[in-house]
Amino acid sequence: MSERKRIYLCLAHMSEDGIEQKYVKEAFDTNWVVPLGPNVNGFEKDLEEFVNQNEKREGLKNGSLSKRVVALSAGTAAVHLALLNCGVKPGDEVVVQSFTFCASSHPITYLGATPVFVDSEKDTWNMDPELMEEAIKDRVAKTGKTPKAIVPVALYGMPYKIDRIMEIANKYGIPVVEDAAEGFGSKYKGQVLGTFGKYGVLSFNGNKMITTSGGGALITEDEEHWREIMMYATQYRESYPYYQHEKIGYNYRMSNICAGIGRGQMTVANDHIAHHKHVQKMYEELLADVPGITVHKQPNNGDYDSNYWLCTITINENVKVKGQENAYKTIVTGAVGGAAGVIHAAESATTDCQPNENVEAMRVALDAAGIEARPVWKPMHKQPVYKDAPAYVNGVSEAVFKVGMCLPAGPYVSDDDVKYIVETIKGNILA
Repeated sequence: MSERKRIYLCLAHMSEDGIEQKYVKEAFDTNWVVPLGPNVNGFEKDLEEFVNQNEKREGLKNGSLSKRVVALSAGTAAVHLALLNCGVKPGDEVVVQSFTFCASSHPITYLGATPVFVDSEKDTWNMDPELMEEAIKDRVAKTGKTPKAIVPVALYGMPYKIDRIMEIANKYGIPVVEDAAEGFGSKYKGQVLGTFGKYGVLSFNGNKMITTSGGGALITEDEEHWREIMMYATQYRESYPYYQHEKIGYNYRMSNICAGIGRGQMTVANDHIAHHKHVQKMYEELLADVPGITVHKQPNNGDYDSNYWLCTITINENVKVKGQENAYKTIVTGAVGGAAGVIHAAESATTDCQPNENVEAMRVALDAAGIEARPVWKPMHKQPVYKDAPAYVNGVSEAVFKVGMCLPAGPYVSDDDVKYIVETIKGNILA
């Protein structure tokens, strides 16, 4: 029997016809190997067609959409430019979901502002709108100023309660920056995430729904905002025959080579989304009768259409897993699972906020079986770097972090892989 290949959470998957190579080759053949170029223009056009689609359903408030898209070097750059264009400055505050990756909150600090973290509601694990309003009221009372922006996040592709979030945001006159980096193609009431607020953020990192190897995009309201973002993304050069700068800009535009990959990926985007949903359904069916294991899924009221970028489960604290007595006994010194880049060696094997020992034991067991799994995001309000930031918590994200785990869902994850993953989970639970 041949050795089983390692199963990754979400591995980059190129089109079967190699369309990405065609566009990349064109870039080399025409010497367009720098930021900007025909592939960037084409990719932005494809993205605009994609995000402006809607199902014309009752309750869809925006009607016909005419959003513009700017392709950028990263989703983090998109968050940064969106906040910049919302007028965020040093001393300001920005309300942001706590249950997320750091790219949602770090750009706030780039601008000298302070993140105000808001906890999650139980249905979607995304920002709790009612707690968000409490935070806004309290910040106004304490600082005399309204937060400059609100950043909800589509955690693992799950749509947030955007109707209520927008209602509250409009009540206080606060612009919304939708972080749909993980929610490419996810919809709420038939409308694509990232098109409800003033700005929407997409990511095309190597493990996202589609990839440009690295990159992102910013969805803007209209032509005027699109032009302003374009200026900021290209060093904010004025129209003189020499370089004149009257505002600080950034070198954030996407490479024509990366955009070529993106153009090819757009031809398989819907296939990727369909596959993730199929994998989610398999997990729901195969784990339905496993005591103590719950597959997190979208609310069943017809409003939500998650792309299920990653499929997630929770493991009840009473479930006993093989090897959990050894969990957190060894200090981690390098990258774990899909983590990449330079990792600062930990000084201790534990922190004051971490997954339960049975969750860590299951991660280790899956890893030993050639399956990449990882804990859900650690809430930002529990990150040491944000220990002094205001936080409005209800215990939801911390509770989910203790029991939550992400399972593979990418295009390379086959039906047989899902069955193997489920059997491995079952095989490591002690009766």
